[in-house]
Amino acid sequence: MEKKISPNLTLLALAINAFAIGSTEFISVGLLPMIVKSFNVTLAQAGLTVSLYALGVTIGAPLLTVLTGKWNRRNLMIGIMLLFISGNLLAAFAPTFMILLLGRILAALAHGIFMSVSTVIAADVVEPSRRASAIAIMFTGLTVATVTGVPLGTFIGQQTTWNMSFIFIAVVGLLGLIASSFLVPRQLPIPGKVDLKGFVRIFTNKPLVMSFLITAFGYGGTFAAYTYLSPILEGFGFSASAVVIILIVYGVMVAIGNTIGGQLANEKPLASLIKMFGLLMAALVFLFATTLIGNNILGLLAALLLGLFAFMNVPGLQLYVVQLAEKYVPQDITLASAFNIAAFNIGITLGSTVGAQVTGKMGIAYTPIFGAVIVLLAILLIVQVKKSESPEASNEMTECKE
Repeated sequence: MEKKISPNLTLLALAINAFAIGSTEFISVGLLPMIVKSFNVTLAQAGLTVSLYALGVTIGAPLLTVLTGKWNRRNLMIGIMLLFISGNLLAAFAPTFMILLLGRILAALAHGIFMSVSTVIAADVVEPSRRASAIAIMFTGLTVATVTGVPLGTFIGQQTTWNMSFIFIAVVGLLGLIASSFLVPRQLPIPGKVDLKGFVRIFTNKPLVMSFLITAFGYGGTFAAYTYLSPILEGFGFSASAVVIILIVYGVMVAIGNTIGGQLANEKPLASLIKMFGLLMAALVFLFATTLIGNNILGLLAALLLGLFAFMNVPGLQLYVVQLAEKYVPQDITLASAFNIAAFNIGITLGSTVGAQVTGKMGIAYTPIFGAVIVLLAILLIVQVKKSESPEASNEMTECKE
């Protein structure tokens, strides 16, 4: 009989994995200038290390959720981390740029399924009254990764080579693998095979489809600029070491924004999202203006404001989709959540791809303004949704949440 494992230790193992995965998602943002020099590629091509990673998560989240529904959760988590470590090691030792991209895609597939599975495990190991708190603890790994993992990985790359940054992440992934082996219980509920009819139920539901589009545009607009944040900051005259410090402070601003965003979205997520997207648009326009002016103090302020508002919308976007799934497709909540994860990463792919095109044809200074236009599309979609919602529907949503 399996010895009972403390839920807090299981959550710690998940948080370590989340830290590794959160670090690798955006690590190449800080490494872009080094990757450009190493492989003799353009900045726009180097941006593929972000956009293709996001595409991998987009595919991995729903597809692997379906394929692994009958797997033992602990064994699946171990398999996820093995795939993650393999992808990062392949990237670290990539002899060509194409192999680097392949390593990024493999790690991304692991990321996609991790987000779905880890949430379920976190909820299963605690009593029902602690589920939200358990999921929040697991997600602290992602927040800490944004604050420390990405800047630390960038610093390691600058002091040695960019390859060492991926080796660092692979080592953290190995620690997560070991922790999962010992601290994730063997006998967790197995969700079972995902009903493929759920795909039809979800994508024939207009409110859910609209919510995915809002997620993609609202979250993705940031990445037209964020993908190229390091070279933008270097363009203001900041040294490579100063950029690392700025990225740390940027990460702190992200953590603050996430916390504030969660509190604002608790009651009426849609109404709060319009305000948060409006602030994000303003930050992107401000960053665009400062790149034209060339003032490094204003540029620094604009970058930090972007950090504050960039991910503030995440809790509201997640809550809104869960509310809709509970109301319209209660049997498909897990799948709907997986598709929302996919939508986040479609947004990253969209934003970083637009940023690459703008960088190649107009210059890096214009990436923030195009990001602002993408966020504007999300605002227009929310306005459309609010118009179509009757007072009765709004009341039903509130009752459903309660």
